Amino acid sequence: MNREGEVLAADRKRGAPLLVTAELPADVLGWADGLRKAHYPPERNRLRAHVTLFHALPPSVEGELVDVLADLARGAPPRARIDGLMKLDNGTALSVESPDMAWLHAVIAERMHGLLTDQDSRPLRLHVTIQNKVAPAAARALQAQLGAQLHPISFRFRGFGLYAWEDGLWRPIRVLPFRG
Repeated sequence: MNREGEVLAADRKRGAPLLVTAELPADVLGWADGLRKAHYPPERNRLRAHVTLFHALPPSVEGELVDVLADLARGAPPRARIDGLMKLDNGTALSVESPDMAWLHAVIAERMHGLLTDQDSRPLRLHVTIQNKVAPAAARALQAQLGAQLHPISFRFRGFGLYAWEDGLWRPIRVLPFRG
């Protein structure tokens, strides 16, 4: 690790794909992570609550990607709102609306053109997964329970997160906070 807290590439698993997240503010992260801990199967819950922008970029683009993210992070923190639930096949997610982050995602995708996986090329659906890999009936039950309690939550993303996917876990590389 270097003096700025960045995990050096030499310390990471060779060839590990890169993930990019939209980092949640502490209060929203704490709340969403509490829901995830309560409803995600514990044996599968290896990550904290998160909003993934890109799932698997090649490690060879790390330098360029950091430059792109740093440039975009000079702007104002993007506005966002948790506006309901998203039904997953075997789970439940919090649906996140953010035209500002969708625009930033499009800019990054354009810069990474030709390097995106099929999953990362699909239309962006911002969300925080709080339950996955459960029976459809369990997912429907949680959706019915939370649907009645959930109210819109407005917030601003605090930055971009860059991680390496290593053996099913995310190794933090760097967070680039919005500064505008």
